[in-house]
Amino acid sequence: MEPFATFASQLVPYSARTGPTERSVPMQVLEAGEEKGIAFHEDDLLVRTLKGEADMIQAYKLRHRVFAERLQWVARNPEELEYDTYDAFATSVGLFDGGGELRGVFRMVNSSFPFMLESEFRACLLPTCEVRKSPDAAEITRLAIDPRLTDKGLSNRLMQVLFKSVYQWSMHNDVRYLYMVVEKRFLRVLRGMGFTCEAISPAVSLPPAQAVSIAAVLDWGQFHQTCPQKQPSFYRWMNAIDGSWSFERSRFVARDLKEGDSEAQPYHLGLRDPATSVEADQVLVAA
Repeated sequence: MEPFATFASQLVPYSARTGPTERSVPMQVLEAGEEKGIAFHEDDLLVRTLKGEADMIQAYKLRHRVFAERLQWVARNPEELEYDTYDAFATSVGLFDGGGELRGVFRMVNSSFPFMLESEFRACLLPTCEVRKSPDAAEITRLAIDPRLTDKGLSNRLMQVLFKSVYQWSMHNDVRYLYMVVEKRFLRVLRGMGFTCEAISPAVSLPPAQAVSIAAVLDWGQFHQTCPQKQPSFYRWMNAIDGSWSFERSRFVARDLKEGDSEAQPYHLGLRDPATSVEADQVLVAA
């Protein structure tokens, strides 16, 4: 964490009371206007940029349930909040259900700040890989859906809307290239949805959970070239935030792009972490 020592002083503490003790957790310190927030409804769901203490506490709790309790990628926090140094300069986006409860989240770091790929995951990258640090690049991390959901259909729907939210944030902030570290099978899911993702690392087992993960970059420019021809209704849904085009009307069919397969098979997104049925205890996430 040494490369981020200079950013530690930027952490703005606020009190998170979950019991008899209080601790400080980081809030975003980006100045207003540096990044464009998003907000839109998808039927009864609400997607919006997270702001303020109440929002971030919800996000840190959801992340703890996924990354500390479920996946055990990070250590548990006694206050059940998962956060790190990157939260000081990241933008988080949340997906809320009809009752106002946070059900999905992801965070973005723009190219003005350090990426996790440049430190924690640097050793994983291919020798020829140079991480793009221009205004049209960003890094997505901590993408997850609430693991308490047991309805696969609802989980699938939330994940689809969360992916749409990632796209909308990218478009609103003129981001073409999106860096990520995901489980290898999640990269397959993204490609099956028509998102152009190029691996920039070999598959490696990352401690402490030894999850087989891979670094990749998603190119929205390529998505714009291919999706309108291959799945025009889905492309229209991805770009519609005024309620004029429902996901059901998009007639979306993902493809299961298994290595070595000569023909892709229909694939339905499911939940294990960021559309076929997978086991209820599965979670698709971005580190």
